[in-house]
Amino acid sequence: MNQPDAQLRSGHIPADLIPPGTDPRSVVIVHTTQRSWVGPVALVLVATVGVCGLVYVTTVAILSLVKVAATTAAALKAAIPTLVGGGSLVTLALKTPKRPSK
Repeated sequence: MNQPDAQLRSGHIPADLIPPGTDPRSVVIVHTTQRSWVGPVALVLVATVGVCGLVYVTTVAILSLVKVAATTAAALKAAIPTLVGGGSLVTLALKTPKRPSK
């Protein structure tokens, strides 16, 4: 038996594990089951999928808001000259000095 618990698994109870004054026939060794990693792995996968889904939904929402803002800006840019009356909001006038007459 190469492994230390192999003795216990085969039913042999080493004498150093039995308290003094105890009948060895009344000693019962209880084995625990192996730990299952299905739960923690599934939890990590579900959390990862949830975070990726949240990032995707947030990205789609932001991009659609940017698209709406760009469409609104283009519509306003086209509509402002019509709303003002065909003119522009800022008029640039340049004054030049008169030439002296001869």
